[in-house]
Amino acid sequence: MTRAADPPVIVGAGPAGVRAAQTLVAHGLRPVLIDEAPRAGGQIYRQPPPGFVRSQRALYGFEAGRAGAVHRAMDALQPLVDHRPGTLVWAVQGARLHLLHDGRASQIDHAGLVVATGATDRVLPFPGWTLPGVYTLGAAQVALKYQGCAIGSRVVLAGTGPLLYLVAHQYARAGAGVVAVLDGATLADQRAALPALLRAPTALTKGLIYRASLIVRGVPVHQGTRLLRASSSGDAGERVGAITWRDARGEHTLDCDAIGFGHALRSETQLADLLGCEFGWDTLQRAHLPLRDAAGRSSVPGIYLAGDGAAVRGADAAELAGERAALALLADRGIAVDTGRAADLERQLHQQTRLRQAMERAFPFPPDWAAQAPDELLLCRCEEITAGQLRQAAREAGADELNRAKALCRVGMGRCQGRYCGAAAAEVLAHAVGVPIAQVGRLRAQAPVRPVPFSMAVGPSEGPGP
Repeated sequence: MTRAADPPVIVGAGPAGVRAAQTLVAHGLRPVLIDEAPRAGGQIYRQPPPGFVRSQRALYGFEAGRAGAVHRAMDALQPLVDHRPGTLVWAVQGARLHLLHDGRASQIDHAGLVVATGATDRVLPFPGWTLPGVYTLGAAQVALKYQGCAIGSRVVLAGTGPLLYLVAHQYARAGAGVVAVLDGATLADQRAALPALLRAPTALTKGLIYRASLIVRGVPVHQGTRLLRASSSGDAGERVGAITWRDARGEHTLDCDAIGFGHALRSETQLADLLGCEFGWDTLQRAHLPLRDAAGRSSVPGIYLAGDGAAVRGADAAELAGERAALALLADRGIAVDTGRAADLERQLHQQTRLRQAMERAFPFPPDWAAQAPDELLLCRCEEITAGQLRQAAREAGADELNRAKALCRVGMGRCQGRYCGAAAAEVLAHAVGVPIAQVGRLRAQAPVRPVPFSMAVGPSEGPGP
């Protein structure tokens, strides 16, 4: 149960969460803003530690203006919100959120909740992906933004999606040694998307500049690639030493000491699942996503979804969605809002969805990935489950649904709870049983959404709880 005195709560202090908080404050509320990171900004506008010497222009490139605006907005909000950085929402019980901060557990009840949990890399494993020196593109970006370092001195960046070229541009611009970019998309894919991308000239121009910056710096870009394997260097640490791929010209191997890879992004939906939100299949995002209306209202009254945690549309759309979700929360509490502004936000979000459709056409999901994944490929690194073991569970035990496969072979049962292997496991299972990917379902979220220490101390509750 909730009380009238319980505050609205926002989970996530990225672009969506900050704009949601700003909107609630502008209407006289004092929300609680909870974020896992020590400083606001989310992944896209992640802030380095205090005292970091690189400028915002160097850190964020073309997005420096937007990043600075989000950071300044958060700075202005600090005395007006209950900001709780470095805090994990690890479980949900009715209207009660269970928190963890500095090893200490606590609880808080909410009266309206904006879920802005963002996105993470969509991982499609390839042989050798667990070698030291192999990172996701997001992790490679975190190393550069937050720690001011590259993941290696001879870096290969691979996969597909806008993030691939953004990270490659950021690395090359920072002076890191990018020896190649391996894009799974073909030039034909990107030409086919060009008419739609012309309706978003700003995004198209950025992409062209990213690509041109790589050419100017002598970074080769190979398109239509399929990653075959990463090989170890043979030293004592067995660090990655080379990558092999295939394209229309044949098979190639390149020496490197680090790889960053990823196939676009996937929404972080565990919290929405624990909150009881209904999910539906999203063909564009190739994922089960929590259902929401145009304003961000979920199927659960009082729960609002915003940003890439609801559907990946990028940072600009996240800011719009955060404001729109906050306006919906306010209206549902009987607080007057500007309906014209709400309608304009929905119009802009519709345009951002059209841009996302164009991006998916330019950087399509590799349709034959599951068919070509070898049986010995490690899918679930937590539980050391291979593609062959998952196929065996499907073949011999009739596991035609992802949670049944999880129970039989433990795929997705490790500490990441399928956050990294779930998408790939669904692809392999669907191909193995010969059904559309939507039909095998999704891994159900369970608390804790992240690993928590057994030693955590229990702190006070805020509100009576259920």
